[in-house]
Amino acid sequence: MATPRGFARAIIVITTVTAAVMELIDTSIVNVALSDMSGSLGVNIEDISWVITSYAIANVIIIPLTGFLAEYFGRKNYYIVSMIIFTAASYMCAQSTTLIEIIFWRFIQGVGGGALLSTSQAILFDAFEPKDRPIASGLFGMGIVLGPTLGPTVGGYIIEHFSWPLIFMINIPIGIIATMLTFTFVTKKENEGKNKKNIHIDYLGIILLAVGIGCLQYVLERGESEDWFSSEYIRLASVFAVIGLVGFIYYELSIPSPAVNLKVLRNRNLAFTTLFTFIVGLGLFTSVFVFPVLAQRVLGFTAYETGLTLLTPTLITVIMMPIIGKTMSKGVSPIPFVITGFLLFTAYCYTSSSISPDVNKWDFFFPLALRAIGISMVQLPLINQAVAGLQPKDYASGISLNNMIRQLGGAFGIALANNYIANRYAQHRMDLVSNIPNGSLQLTERIHTISQGIIAKTGDAATATTKALGFINLSVDRQANYLAYLDTFRLIGIFFIVAIPFVSFLRVKKKTPQEVAESMKAAAESH
Repeated sequence: MATPRGFARAIIVITTVTAAVMELIDTSIVNVALSDMSGSLGVNIEDISWVITSYAIANVIIIPLTGFLAEYFGRKNYYIVSMIIFTAASYMCAQSTTLIEIIFWRFIQGVGGGALLSTSQAILFDAFEPKDRPIASGLFGMGIVLGPTLGPTVGGYIIEHFSWPLIFMINIPIGIIATMLTFTFVTKKENEGKNKKNIHIDYLGIILLAVGIGCLQYVLERGESEDWFSSEYIRLASVFAVIGLVGFIYYELSIPSPAVNLKVLRNRNLAFTTLFTFIVGLGLFTSVFVFPVLAQRVLGFTAYETGLTLLTPTLITVIMMPIIGKTMSKGVSPIPFVITGFLLFTAYCYTSSSISPDVNKWDFFFPLALRAIGISMVQLPLINQAVAGLQPKDYASGISLNNMIRQLGGAFGIALANNYIANRYAQHRMDLVSNIPNGSLQLTERIHTISQGIIAKTGDAATATTKALGFINLSVDRQANYLAYLDTFRLIGIFFIVAIPFVSFLRVKKKTPQEVAESMKAAAESH
């Protein structure tokens, strides 16, 4: 298959990176629209959060199957059909008028979107000569970081200026153009999709994966809102998750043609790389979740202001990723990048955990810049390490597993953060209240001052004291929430600190630039 050049290559780069970014944006774009959607559809906020859960469940089920599905249907065909599914489901999400409708179409959207990560990566790699494949990795890694970050910004702008259906409708022109460009410019590999008769469909493995991963994702996403194991649904989902995952692992390791080749995890490099990828997913998605909630709930930022605050320093990745890709193309070991990236992300966590409650938007620039640089330095080396030491025939399984683990890390991190914030909030509120003894001189003076201010503004002396007490209660709530979010940043940092010593278990054989390029070529061709 001839490598595209010039205009054709540029179109493929734009198409594949845009498709991957579009898929990742949709993991977070609805986060800032939940209140508007719940009001429009007449449901509560807990129910409407299913639009996040259903998408995540579909994503995490389909991602490990992308290698098998691309081989069975042909990579180009599978990619085009997935884009059509994603685009059509986006339209149906925008047209939904009931909760059941939008949950269903978000699940279908997630099924289509899940293919856009690994398959985009493979098509992008094929557009470059072997020696330039690390640059392709840099471009793709940039999309992985920018996608979840762009979501709150785009969603915030749309919610402030338009209405929530537009967060789905904007996918339609992008999806149509990307589909047309893929059909025109992406070429099929030799014998692509022509050997279906020789491919065994592992139906039981796919069912066990769907049940196990789907139920696990449900428990992680909904556990906090359902009060964990006090909920019958969470208990039931936990049982099915254990049965499904244990059965899936046992069955996939015992058959010759599994849907997901778990045997590749016997490779020590891949095993530890998936561990690090899990932690990076935890840090990437959890930080995108925790920071916006802190900014809006405690600091009073609007959704759009929050998105801009998060986005601006993250644009550093646009510069960093190609530079790191070029450096790695010279055969530089990924280990120093991984260690430095983990240290920088830890510095981001602990810098953020000491932020004053009286900050403005630009005070977050330096901590978020540390986050952007840290993620940039980790993401690309881990993408490459996912296939280092594997046989070419196993690269598809390695990449698919790596992408799935990243998504699971994000789901685990968000669930952990939700639970931790709730517990720390309760503890901090109890501590703060215990330090305000009833009848103390300071409390009495504070109530009197606020009451007089209310009377001066409204003339309502009868309820002034009650309103003053309510104001103090809100202040205590705000401070308790603020301290809980700072604690959560520290908790995320601990994961990165603990992971650093395990980097020494990676074994990196010194490679020439040509060997680096050839391994990346094999990774792309395995799809």
